[in-house]
Amino acid sequence: MLITGVTGQDGGYLAERLLADGDEVVGTVRATGGEPLAAAGLPQLQGRVTLLAADLRDPASVKTAVEMAEPDEIYHLAAPTFVPDSWDDPTEVVTAVAGGTAAVLAAAGRLARAPRVLVAASSEVFGDAGVSPQSESSPMRPRSPYGVAKLAAHGLVGALRARHDRFLVSAITFNHESPRRPVRFLPRKVSAGVAAIAAGRAETLTLGDLSAVRDWSHARDIVDGMVRALRHDRPDDYVLASGTGRTVGDLVDAAFAAAGVTRQDEQGADRVQVDPRFVRPPERWPPVGDPSKARETLAWRPETTFEELVGEMVVADLARLGANAPRSS
Repeated sequence: MLITGVTGQDGGYLAERLLADGDEVVGTVRATGGEPLAAAGLPQLQGRVTLLAADLRDPASVKTAVEMAEPDEIYHLAAPTFVPDSWDDPTEVVTAVAGGTAAVLAAAGRLARAPRVLVAASSEVFGDAGVSPQSESSPMRPRSPYGVAKLAAHGLVGALRARHDRFLVSAITFNHESPRRPVRFLPRKVSAGVAAIAAGRAETLTLGDLSAVRDWSHARDIVDGMVRALRHDRPDDYVLASGTGRTVGDLVDAAFAAAGVTRQDEQGADRVQVDPRFVRPPERWPPVGDPSKARETLAWRPETTFEELVGEMVVADLARLGANAPRSS
């Protein structure tokens, strides 16, 4: 089994899942020098995952990695993941996402025995869909260069699947988090900030619009959906999401509850401050997924609740600060 981007959040959870199933796992990284797995916080995978160098901007390196791995399954997860960066350099993100996906699909198609391939798409493909929640058949009108690139990758999967009758799957994933998510992402910013308040390292947490809505799941559940989709009898596209929209305020409240502290300080002041610079106009069509197809076809159900997800992140951030998690009542 080949996982591109094995050191990312999803790649690490997927590798653990496949290894637990008894599969041999090969993963790609940009460079194999040093200890990339340990550097990514995945020392438990060292010696268990074979690493190959591949750069999505270099089709030759992707082709070589696919040929060396000779996989039965490819999970193409590697891609830039921080949407705001796509505005800084659309060339980079389009090359890495759309071009990298094309390189993976082309290399897989050249093998003597074509592997099954799953490509990780994104809820960013929907943008101004005109409907919420969004399903596989909803209009796709992305609002960012990242979303445009992901839509191109999603379209490639469908076009090549129809043209060549290949087993290609597009997993349209909505927001999914874990303690392994970098702190620049909002949920980890919240969990780390609340943990710092609980540990006495900070007094307030500054955020943007608390009414913004997202559909959050645990990364473990999302990669389980990916495996189910790629191992199903028939290739197709699937939305993987919780199906429930939550506000940033809900996320904040769940984090304070998990940390065992109140959102108000001793004087009754709110520990959460809203910076108007971070507030964006409200989204007319909130990014909430409709996972009905995955539920019905793949028998897929997220196992981790929203509260459990937030609690897991807060506990991990408290541990990083050397603080104890609150006792369960």
